Amino acid sequence: MFDAVPSCEGDGVVAPVDRWLALEGLDNIRDVGGLPLRDGGATRTGVLLRSASLRYCTPSDIAHLVHEFGLRLVIDLRTQREREQSASPAAFTEAGVETVALSFIPEEGRELPETEDDVDPLVHIYLGYLRDRADNVVTAVRRLAASGPALVHCAAGKDRTGVFTALVLESVGVERDAVVADYALSAERIEALFRRWTAAAGTPMPDDLTPHLPRAEAMAAVLDHLDADHGGAAEWLRAHGLEEDSLTRLREKLAG
Repeated sequence: MFDAVPSCEGDGVVAPVDRWLALEGLDNIRDVGGLPLRDGGATRTGVLLRSASLRYCTPSDIAHLVHEFGLRLVIDLRTQREREQSASPAAFTEAGVETVALSFIPEEGRELPETEDDVDPLVHIYLGYLRDRADNVVTAVRRLAASGPALVHCAAGKDRTGVFTALVLESVGVERDAVVADYALSAERIEALFRRWTAAAGTPMPDDLTPHLPRAEAMAAVLDHLDADHGGAAEWLRAHGLEEDSLTRLREKLAG
C-alpha cells in the first residue's frame, strides 16, 4: 500500500508525495495526487480529496480545507437519512463551499445486480452503486470536472467513495495497480474511524474489524467487470451520459 507515492518533478526526477492529511476530526482523508499515470507522470495534488464523513471536522480542520487546500466543492455520496443523522458542519457553507448530495444508494433500498454465483458479495454491492445510481455517479463526475478543488466522501470514505474515486482515476489514466492500491489504503484508517465513532456513541469497539476492511481483490474485480462489459471506466461513463468535454476537463484537471 502507498503511504507515499511517486510524483514527477522537473527533468523526470521522482519525489515522494505524502497523501494523508493530518486533521483533528478526520481519520481517513487523503489527496489523490501523486498517483502514477499509464503514459508517464502523476496525478496532480491539490485537486481532489477523498474522506470519511465531515461530521467531526473541527474549526481548525475547516479552516485548513477552505484556506489552505482551497476547497470549493463537497460531493456527499450518503443517503438523505445518513445526512440527517450525521450532518456536515454549517461552517463549510458559510465559507462558500458548495455541497452537492448525490447518494449512491437508493433511499428505499435495492436489490443487488445479477452476477455469477461465485462473485464476491462486495463486488455485488459496488456494481449495485453503478446500476442503481448511474445518473448520480455521472453527475458527480461531471461536477468534479467543472469545479475547483473538491472533496468526495461517504460515511467511512472507503466503499462509495472508493468506487467513485476508482472510476475517476481509471478514466484519467492512472495505472491499474495504483487505482486498486488507493482504494485498499483506507484499511490503514478503519480502526481509527471506529474508535472515533464508538467513543462518540458510547458503544464498545467491534471485536473484529475484518468485515469492514476494503479488499483490493474486490475493486480489481469491479474494474475487470467494467473492462469486460463496457470497455473500461471511461466508456462506462460515456455510455451513461458523461459528455466528452467533461471527460476532457477531468483529465486536464487531474492528469494535466
